[in-house]
Amino acid sequence: MSEQGGPSDGKGTPQKFRLSVQSGVVSDVEGRAQPAPGREGSATPNGQRVVEFTTPRAKLIEEADGAIRADLATYPRALAAYEALRGDPEALAHWDMANYITMRKLGYNDHGRVHAFITGAAGMAITELLLEGGVKPDLMDSGVGDPDDVFLTVILGTMLHDIGNQIHRAGHEAHGVALALPILDRIMGPLYPDPFKRTKVRSFILGAINCHDLNPAPLTVEGGIVAVADGTDITKGRGRKAFSLGSVDIHSISALAVDQVVIERGRDKPVLISVTMNNSGGIFQVEEILAPKVIRTPLRRFVELRATTRPQGDEQILSKVRLDGDHFVMDLESGEQVEVEVMDSQKQAQQAVAENLGIGTDSR
Repeated sequence: MSEQGGPSDGKGTPQKFRLSVQSGVVSDVEGRAQPAPGREGSATPNGQRVVEFTTPRAKLIEEADGAIRADLATYPRALAAYEALRGDPEALAHWDMANYITMRKLGYNDHGRVHAFITGAAGMAITELLLEGGVKPDLMDSGVGDPDDVFLTVILGTMLHDIGNQIHRAGHEAHGVALALPILDRIMGPLYPDPFKRTKVRSFILGAINCHDLNPAPLTVEGGIVAVADGTDITKGRGRKAFSLGSVDIHSISALAVDQVVIERGRDKPVLISVTMNNSGGIFQVEEILAPKVIRTPLRRFVELRATTRPQGDEQILSKVRLDGDHFVMDLESGEQVEVEVMDSQKQAQQAVAENLGIGTDSR
């Protein structure tokens, strides 16, 4: 999980965030009165079997919580907002119901509280690296607030971004905005006595929630951070439960091929996101989920993205992949290097709808 001045990559570069899921299984647990804190699954009053994650998934909320607290230690407003959110009964219910709809009804990967905490920790790491790299988020550039307000915006935006799924996956971004409003007002009221500033800061949070899935793409740096942080949660820990519940598709299978995501300081850009796969199937997660959230947000200029396969994995087709603009440069096992355009399926679908409706490109 996140490291505050923690382990390095062997070259002296501290890793700000490390999500590593190389082991752990889904287990059937009999006769459990209550699930352990932070674990998925629900207990039944008569002691019937429940399904929950074992190590390391069960520890991820605790690890993410520690990482978030460490990153917010010097930002009192953001830390107070996080403290209020993590124990808010309405937010807890939203996360659980979003997960119920996405996983139980649609067979998708985790969209509940574990995903919320992981993306929160990732968002904190990205924000810190951007600020260290001299990037001025829109909230500061517009004169609305300071770094404390930026961290508050990102932590609330990342942790609430998916709650709209409880209504339906279709339109979940707009549903999330409506559901987040009363929570934000309750949390932000004591922190921002001036309603003028509170409303302005809140607008950045709502914009990030509305744009996290690139529909439409975010316009602010804060919105870009939330979108990219969301895209980093692509390890097999997220896909395993959907797979165990019978969802056998390219999303759940490819997620099982991703062992680790590391966010650290880049050489040429403020942020480097490195993805380690146990086989080449994980490239689907990188191309379909993460890469579009880098290239279609304001973070495009500030984030490097690389993916590698473990040599001890299955028979390999490629060994390394890096994002160069809107193209992947792939190093094949044969020694050949191939350049291919990122297949942004969502953007293509939006363009097709616009063409069918006779809507031209706005050149303003």
